[in-house]
Amino acid sequence: MSAPARLWLFDIDGTLVDTGGAGMRALKDAAHECFGAEGPELDLAGSTDSGIVADMFRHFGQEPDEAGIESFYALYLEHLERHLGGGRFPGRVLAGALEMLEVVAGREDITVGLLTGNIESGARAKMRHYGLDHHFGFGAYGCDHPDRNRLGPVALERAAAHAGRTFTPEETLIIGDTPKDIACARALGARCLAVATGSIPADGLQEADHVLASLEEREVWEKFLS
Repeated sequence: MSAPARLWLFDIDGTLVDTGGAGMRALKDAAHECFGAEGPELDLAGSTDSGIVADMFRHFGQEPDEAGIESFYALYLEHLERHLGGGRFPGRVLAGALEMLEVVAGREDITVGLLTGNIESGARAKMRHYGLDHHFGFGAYGCDHPDRNRLGPVALERAAAHAGRTFTPEETLIIGDTPKDIACARALGARCLAVATGSIPADGLQEADHVLASLEEREVWEKFLS
């Protein structure tokens, strides 16, 4: 094991929580209101919301602009809040996630943030709904750039502002559940801990530094602490 990880950056969907399909349904409902149809099949695994929405606009023959995208996001957030709280989509915090966050966020020598394809308001809605929001004071989000590989430097900059110290890629750990999380870590020069609790099985995550069946494998992720 290399040097201890001092900055831990967490993906949300499939890593910390499973919304039970609430997020996908909210995107489709927003598309129906905005374009009159649900649009193409969506691959959400590791994708950014801004990339998904831009592609959706183009699918319907429209060039995405700031006003149109903001209008879509407003609809999406309305539906997301409704679906998260409505009981139709029984989501959950994934096994081991709460214990891991309590341990890691409780360490004074570790800074914890989000690195997610969700837009910031969507990320906050999900974390708030599942009672995890108090662990995260900052993040890099899908509204910052459509290319997930460009979010790492954003996260480092915000981590520095949050913690009052800079972090190197070498002391950064990205935790996620897709090959896109792994690629994001590699683009930054950080390490990646992949967890097979999303839609990608463990054998599709082998490029990560370590692959876990779930975050319950505490003996593995604790190795990054010291």
